[in-house]
Amino acid sequence: MSESEEKSHLGIPEAKFVDDVDKFMADIPDCSSQKALKDLDELYQKYKMLDGSLSTKKNRLRAQIPEIRTTLEMVDHLLNIKEKEKTMETHFLLSGSLRAKATIPPTKEVGLWLGANVMLMYSVEDAHELLSKNLESANKKLESLNEDLDYLRDQITTTEVSMARIYNWDVTRRRTKPGATTA
Repeated sequence: MSESEEKSHLGIPEAKFVDDVDKFMADIPDCSSQKALKDLDELYQKYKMLDGSLSTKKNRLRAQIPEIRTTLEMVDHLLNIKEKEKTMETHFLLSGSLRAKATIPPTKEVGLWLGANVMLMYSVEDAHELLSKNLESANKKLESLNEDLDYLRDQITTTEVSMARIYNWDVTRRRTKPGATTA
């Protein structure tokens, strides 16, 4: 695996496919099939935990992208109003089903909610630039997360197959052992 591939997959270790179980077991000194299965199961559990974590990040990001896009559209609208020097009429929610009518004059500044009880005032142009960068960054992160999840799921499948191959090898070995009873 190249260095760039490893970095692109968050340092997720590559699962080794056990093609020849006899050779695999012979290459590991003093290793029983139970120990090999235990080691693979630990790796499998790490993969599953990482899968859950990455899926949570992906869901959060997928929820943020529409919010960023909507805010960017509103800032674009404010930019158009500013350029045309027109007022904008809108209705805003006061509570429940109560709305109020408002006339908004062209504005040079807009407040962006950054989270953690923080709101900053930006010029409309700066807000547009910031939101455009944030949207682009969020889309790139989502694409990267999708690639990492695909890679991780490939590793999970490879580990599951390797575990099954070692387990089946062990069952076959036990059956062919002298003194083994057949059911």
